[in-house]
Parts: sequence; structure tokens; C-alpha cells
Amino acid sequence: MKIKAVQHLDWEDYRKELLKKPGFKKALKETELEYQLARAIIEARVKKGLTQGDLAKALHTTQSVISRFENAKTTPSLSFLKRLASVLNASLQVQFKF
Repeated sequence: MKIKAVQHLDWEDYRKELLKKPGFKKALKETELEYQLARAIIEARVKKGLTQGDLAKALHTTQSVISRFENAKTTPSLSFLKRLASVLNASLQVQFKF
């Protein structure tokens, strides 16, 4: 039995390939805010040394809810973000950049 070699792309090469696909740039731009929000939630949670389960318990929700936010499957409400900031002992900032 022969094993077929598989070529792996690093992220930058893969991203370049994706950007060549029609509609990908538009879709990427349309979801950028959700991605940034998910990344911010992950970074804040990790900085505090919490698992998704720990954070869910502190917020009186489930781990799957945290997972959906962190995977940008759903967007948290402003009231949830306020609770999250409180639990993380952080400030929540919303701004418009021109």
C-alpha cells in the first residue's frame, strides 16, 4: 500500500488562494466585525485564565453559548456584552471610526 503525500498550505498561502475566489473578499468584509468580536471575547477569557465552561458558569449560561459566540456563529447582544465585561472585570467600549 502506497501512502500519498499531502501538501499542506500555511495560513497566508491558503488565505491568498481564498481571496482569489469570487465573492470571498466581500464575504470576508461583511463578517469582519463578528470575527473581531469573537476574537476579543476569546482573548479576554484566556487572559483571565477561564475555560468556556468557567465563563459560562459565571454568566449563568451554557458552554455551548460561549462556543457559538467565540466561533462567530451568533452575535451577542449588548446586554450580554455588558454582563461579560462585568464578569471579566473589564470595560466595554463601542466606537465609530472615521
